[in-house]
Amino acid sequence: MGGIVIIGAGECGTRAAFALRKAGISDAITLVGSEPYLPYERPPLSKPVDGAVQLKPICGAQALEASAIDYLQGVSASRLETESRTVTLTDGRVLTYEKLLLAAGARTRRLTCRGAEHALAFRTYADAAAIFSHAEAGKSVAIVGGGLIGMELAAVLRSKRVAVNIIEAAPTPLGRAVPPRFAARLHARHVDEGVQFYLGRGIAEITDDAVYLADSGLVLADLVVAAIGVQPDMALAEAAGLATGNGVLVDHFLRTSNPDIFAAGDCAAISLSCGGHIRFESWRNARSQAETAARNMAGGNDAFVALPWFWSDQYDLGLQVAGLPQPAHQSVVRCLADGELEFYLDGGRLVAAAGLGVGNAIAKDIKLAEMLIAAGVDVDAAALGDPDVNLKTLLKSARAA
Repeated sequence: MGGIVIIGAGECGTRAAFALRKAGISDAITLVGSEPYLPYERPPLSKPVDGAVQLKPICGAQALEASAIDYLQGVSASRLETESRTVTLTDGRVLTYEKLLLAAGARTRRLTCRGAEHALAFRTYADAAAIFSHAEAGKSVAIVGGGLIGMELAAVLRSKRVAVNIIEAAPTPLGRAVPPRFAARLHARHVDEGVQFYLGRGIAEITDDAVYLADSGLVLADLVVAAIGVQPDMALAEAAGLATGNGVLVDHFLRTSNPDIFAAGDCAAISLSCGGHIRFESWRNARSQAETAARNMAGGNDAFVALPWFWSDQYDLGLQVAGLPQPAHQSVVRCLADGELEFYLDGGRLVAAAGLGVGNAIAKDIKLAEMLIAAGVDVDAAALGDPDVNLKTLLKSARAA
């Protein structure tokens, strides 16, 4: 047999490879990455330095060699045979495995309107390099999609004095993942910075210099970027007969329907105790799932229990959301000197928290809120809303209880 094969060399797959060594695995580990670079981090792609896109490696070639991780770059898996335990690569090579980790991540959703090929995607280093090489001061960019990726890109482009238009099918931007009060504040900030919004609008056609809206409107643009979200990369799993839904379906231990195959990161949909499955699309969860999958592939039996969390930087504002805020939750707002926090309680128990502030103004409070959530105890709503009550004090009381 061929040891362990990991499909996907992003944050999740790469961290899993090193975590397997840390867990004591001495068998061969093969890491398969579709891009012709060393494994790199995606968040810096939207933050160019001196006009150049950052390619920030997760690890160097020496680290891979020192850990005896065989990194196959610029090649993808084209076929998975579970009975023979083999993976066929796009260059014709065939790998065998004892255990396999699917960490293929997600792919950008593609526009389906006429002329969709004129719109650039924004997911990989090559995508970012293409966008920023054309986005110069005085140019105009139309971003299709008012989610986190589109709004973050808009903020960076405005700092370069690029005219930005955001076209969003929903009535408000950031409506899917960001709490309404913070989505509204970020929307207002973008308007103040000169971003033009076309909300509740569909697209009929894209040309090389304009976007034609479904209601006959027209948005002129030197460049069009599609930022309408991602979908899990699960084609390999589907073709191999693994259970799939909104991603590759896994249990609490990140095992797929085949006991020798695990899945983690953006491609994995994790079983919920209340039923159904959920995907967590964030940098931190990719790392946490990588470590859990590695321990379990090494013979452990650890359930994945990390709290969902994500962040977004737009202009000088930092957003963080921990947990899964729901409309049915009781909302408690705490005003700070440089920001605002919103806590979400379910039956008196803190289950989620979000914050928006200048720079890292709310980062420490969100971290304390995460600890309160993990404590799993009831928290006084009035105390949460009072900025004079230190969250550390509440955490000490919770731990004492």
